[in-house]
Amino acid sequence: MVADSKTLEFTKELNYISNEKFKEYLNNIIPLIPEYFFKVSASSTGKYHPAFSNGEGGLLRHTKVAVRIGYELLNNNSINNFTSEEKDMILIAILLHDILKHGNNGFYTKFEHPILASEFVKEHKFNLNEDEINLISDMIKTHMGEWTKDYEGKEVLEKPITKYQRFVHMCDYLASRKFLDVKFLNNDIID
Repeated sequence: MVADSKTLEFTKELNYISNEKFKEYLNNIIPLIPEYFFKVSASSTGKYHPAFSNGEGGLLRHTKVAVRIGYELLNNNSINNFTSEEKDMILIAILLHDILKHGNNGFYTKFEHPILASEFVKEHKFNLNEDEINLISDMIKTHMGEWTKDYEGKEVLEKPITKYQRFVHMCDYLASRKFLDVKFLNNDIID
């Protein structure tokens, strides 16, 4: 199978997935991610994300850092007790959590982007069964953690409750901490 340019951006992250079924799923859904995802900053103001997440490709780099944090934590058996399949689904949720951060138009951040991404994943289940797609979708829709109210103070998002949802939120939260200084070369994390 020939990978498209979007999928190639996630070559390293795809190698974190151990189950071929889940790799196939990502190879099917990644090409559907809007173009803007690969170009925009993670934060339009730079207020809520570290320097590496700013500028062109910032949202992509933020996502890569969140996935890497998840990968590192999931490989530490003192921290988690997830099965191999659960680990793969957690990494998928982290990779897809912000794919519709600017909705369908790509112009500005949509507060309800976790819901939009969650619905997008449910619409594109490809080779996954209902339980798998529901778990991934549920992790995505709660990734904002305690930040559930929109700009008008209206409760829009759900808080994470399950251990899966909390883990995904934790990885996203850690990747957004301004004290992080992750080095990149061509949008890949330098080890």
